[in-house]
Amino acid sequence: MSTSFSARVLKWFDKHGRKHLPWQQDINAYRVWLSEIMLQQTQVTTVIPYFERFIARFPTVQSLAAAPIDEVLHLWTGLGYYARARNLHKCAQTVVKNYGGEFPVTVDELAELPGIGRSTAGAIASIAYQQRAAILDGNVKRVLARYHAVDGWPGQTDVVTRLWEIAGQYTPKSRANHYTQAMMDMGATLCTRSKPKCEVCPLREGCIAYAQGNPQDYPGKKPKKTLPEKAVQLLMLRNPAGDLLLQQRPAQGIWGGLWSFPELAIDADAVEHAADYFGKVIEHEVWDSYRHTFSHYHLDITPVLIQLAKTPQAIGEVATHWYNPHQPDALGLAAPVKKLLEKLAQLDPRTAAATRSPKRKP
Repeated sequence: MSTSFSARVLKWFDKHGRKHLPWQQDINAYRVWLSEIMLQQTQVTTVIPYFERFIARFPTVQSLAAAPIDEVLHLWTGLGYYARARNLHKCAQTVVKNYGGEFPVTVDELAELPGIGRSTAGAIASIAYQQRAAILDGNVKRVLARYHAVDGWPGQTDVVTRLWEIAGQYTPKSRANHYTQAMMDMGATLCTRSKPKCEVCPLREGCIAYAQGNPQDYPGKKPKKTLPEKAVQLLMLRNPAGDLLLQQRPAQGIWGGLWSFPELAIDADAVEHAADYFGKVIEHEVWDSYRHTFSHYHLDITPVLIQLAKTPQAIGEVATHWYNPHQPDALGLAAPVKKLLEKLAQLDPRTAAATRSPKRKP
């Protein structure tokens, strides 16, 4: 049965599989690894331009390892899940330091590297090194869960253990690289979350979920929980030259290592705080609040634009940077901060306070 399964998958891949994606050209472990990390929880169309920019700037693992983390985070801005970028940099440095710049060959060794889990290790081993190694990313979980009607959410230990067993049984000894790519492609293009294209799927015959008429019920959904809500003010402090104050966030936590505006509790007085810590305020403006949702909570952001009379001389112990929105530096920025900076760049710092109607004045 396993031979029939893999044979059908490979036959479909030969005719319909994607073979022209950027990371499928000049295949090596570095390019496979980079693409696999970027593709985690991110669509192919979104990843392509990011991958191309990364490869253009960091063509080798050595060049990535030698780069400042700020530059890595800058190129990652907008992809989200920034721990991936920090682990990417750390992994590159580990490969250069401990493995002479060559990724290890075995799945076990690969899985010990920062940011590389069992499935990513399997993808590198099979695609780059053509080893027989199973993978189990989100797309593959969906294909296998439907084919065998495996009940339950794949985040549960017993469910994922069962799916790994199936994945290992079906992975062929030959052409494992093509099979791995094919399984990911089928999950992304045929066996999609909604409206799967069962009528053209090579695995339709034998698929239990299809026979039952309920492929959408597999895999099981993650138990829903109400996300907590938090609220914060972002202080967009602007000096007379029009530069904006950014602070580097701690390495751990939300937006770790990225540059952002100073934060303030939602019920605090932004003008009073700015005057106490950054000097005289000559104008301010409260922008409309908006919501940014993380995986585990909602964050309601209220931006406050504050015009300072002069540039502060000393600003605490946190790393700071005066950012020129018209000549931006290569810094890692959280997506909401990047959007605010782009909006601020459109405002003339000499006339913005006069031409816009502030909601309140200090």
